[in-house]
Amino acid sequence: MQARGYDGSRQADRKHLAALHAGTAEPVRAAIPSPRKITSWIMRPRETLTESRDERLLHVRLACPDITRGACDLARAFADMVRHQRGHLLLEWIRQAEQDAPKPMKGFVGFLRQDLDAVTAGLTLSWSSGVVEGHVNRVKTLKRAMYGRASFRLLRIRILTRS
Repeated sequence: MQARGYDGSRQADRKHLAALHAGTAEPVRAAIPSPRKITSWIMRPRETLTESRDERLLHVRLACPDITRGACDLARAFADMVRHQRGHLLLEWIRQAEQDAPKPMKGFVGFLRQDLDAVTAGLTLSWSSGVVEGHVNRVKTLKRAMYGRASFRLLRIRILTRS
């Protein structure tokens, strides 16, 4: 067994064989990747995935056909639009998603349609409020961390000194 890659102990072997003989052994389950891990594999550009991760994603896609067309391909196309600022492709992507996507993604498409002009501008223009949002997030985090422990003066100093 060790020649085939098993790295467990002999004691673990004996316990498992005894449980098999007694009929109380638990079936060995394959390691199922978490939804977060699967999402990270889908959202990364294909060329950045290692061969083993790409193979595991293929197994997931084969096991769950909904992921294949609906979620995986459309999510990758949307991520590509965001990365490369291709807002002119948004309407075509929305049409495809309305036809092929699973229900949760169709809900996302509905929200995109509600403010289509703003989404298209965000995917087309080089301007971004990301820096401002980052500062707001930092200030809120500082406020939460210092709540009830420090004075406003100290909070002000920490915000202004970027610590």
